[in-house]
Amino acid sequence: MDREKKVLDVQEVPHWNKWLLLSLQHLFAMFGATILVPYLIEMPPNVALVTSGLGTLAYLLITRGQIPAYLGSSFAFIAPIIAASAADGLAGAMVGAFLAGIVYGVVALMIQVSGVNWLLKILPPVVVGPVIMVIGLGLAPTAIDMAMHNSNGEVELTYVFVASVTLLITVIASVFFKGFWSVIPILLGIVGGYVTAILAGIVNTNGINESWNNLTSSQSVGEFINALFVTPDFIIPFVDYQPLDVLTLSVVFIMVPVALVTITEHIGDQMVLSKVTNRNFIKQPGLNKSLMGDGAATVIASALGGPPNTTYGENIGVLAITRVFSVFVIGGAALLAIFFGFVDLIAVLIESIPEAVMGGVSILLFGVIASSGMRMLIDNQVDLGVKRNLIISSVILVIGIGGAVIPVTEELEIPGLALAAVVGVILNLVLPGREHAEGNGNMFED
Repeated sequence: MDREKKVLDVQEVPHWNKWLLLSLQHLFAMFGATILVPYLIEMPPNVALVTSGLGTLAYLLITRGQIPAYLGSSFAFIAPIIAASAADGLAGAMVGAFLAGIVYGVVALMIQVSGVNWLLKILPPVVVGPVIMVIGLGLAPTAIDMAMHNSNGEVELTYVFVASVTLLITVIASVFFKGFWSVIPILLGIVGGYVTAILAGIVNTNGINESWNNLTSSQSVGEFINALFVTPDFIIPFVDYQPLDVLTLSVVFIMVPVALVTITEHIGDQMVLSKVTNRNFIKQPGLNKSLMGDGAATVIASALGGPPNTTYGENIGVLAITRVFSVFVIGGAALLAIFFGFVDLIAVLIESIPEAVMGGVSILLFGVIASSGMRMLIDNQVDLGVKRNLIISSVILVIGIGGAVIPVTEELEIPGLALAAVVGVILNLVLPGREHAEGNGNMFED
């Protein structure tokens, strides 16, 4: 297919007989990664599906239907949410996520007033690249633990086998599959690993059997509907908790700094989307609109107990392969995600996925996150032979991966990821030779 030929432009409506299938493609592309994030931070996956769909619809509305982007669970917030939950509970983490979403809005307003160059000066590749590496490498122990250990913390060879098969399938799908299948390696890995886990006898199917029996034993339409649908375990402020009671400085320091990194990733995604669709979304509808949409999606997620959202590279890949840029297709995928979030059978099916399967997928995913940070340094030709660049990247990596913390009070400490990002920004601003921080100056152009 001609790379420049559009099958459907941004605001074209697909024919009804293709609309569902095109939207399902985007649902499958984001599904594996979106459910993995809540799985790792012990949130209900069906809540993440619902908030992903609602966030995407909000994004499309705020950007006036001009950017075909799907938003799913953000990996950058996994470690911060785990840390915030340990300190102040999941409710505290949600307040932190809400504040991170507000940061998006503040930055969007500042960009609208003064442009984007000031942000790129604060967050050049020499800072953002190592921080992204910290995000991936900091999660590496979590992936290995899930892939190797049973619930008692013991090394289980069956788990290792299942995780290895899952990882192998994901790698094969990523490298050798073509077309749409190459865009959903995570989903294929989870499905293949799940089948392997069933054969290995480590899948608890009690919930699936119960849900299926409730469906098949229904004797009326009302009973069938009650058995089919379930209300996700939303965590709603002022209903399940009082936000001011769980708002602490610890939560602020853990969650808010991560927003600066994800904002930078957002700008990069907008550049890629612009190139794929042959438009300039940075100018029209404007980076301020897209950032506001992204922030609104995270605020919505936090208000329902879901993980923060971000634009998904997997779905950008679907756009590039299919050349179907229609926002109506993206909106259809969002509605499907919301629908699936209320289906009981899907919820229990996700909950039955063994940790070994998720561990196998995570080994690759977290490594890819770390490698993408390294790629940012390489693509932008950041010269680590320059001492100030070497110092900044080295300090960020060791502080972030080493788990350094600064205890401020008995209840407040600044964790490694946030500390690494803040120290990196400060070092970049105070060390001489700041012109070397941006490398070739093409941070978001490739």
